[in-house]
Amino acid sequence: MEQRHLTCIGCPMGCQLTVEMDKGEVLSVSGNTCKRGDIYARKEVTNPTRIVTSTIAVKEGDKERVSCKTANDIPKDKIFAVMQDINHAVCKAPISIGDVLIEDAAGTGVAVIATRDIRKIS
Repeated sequence: MEQRHLTCIGCPMGCQLTVEMDKGEVLSVSGNTCKRGDIYARKEVTNPTRIVTSTIAVKEGDKERVSCKTANDIPKDKIFAVMQDINHAVCKAPISIGDVLIEDAAGTGVAVIATRDIRKIS
C-alpha cells in the first residue's frame, strides 16, 4: 500500500490530505474538510491537470502581448507542448476577453482564450 501527501487547492482552506493507494487505485482520502478535497485528491493522484496562463504576441495592437489561459484544465504532461504552441502564436488586434486565440492547443482539445482586451492601432 502506498500513501501520498498533498496540500489541497480545491478551496482556500489548504487542507493537508493523505491518499492511500494500492496498485494505482485510490482506497481512501483523509484530511479534507469539504467534498472538493476528496475530488481534488483523487484526480491529482490518478490524472493531474492544470490551467495554463501565459501571454501571446499581438500585431497592430495597443499592447505587444495579450494575457491568455487555457479554457479548461489540461493534462499536466501536456503543459510544455501547450506552452510551445503559445510561444509560437501571434494574434492580430483587436482582441476581446474570451476570444479564442488557439483552437486546439497541442492536440488537447482545449482552446487558449484571451483574458484582456487589446485595441487595434491605426
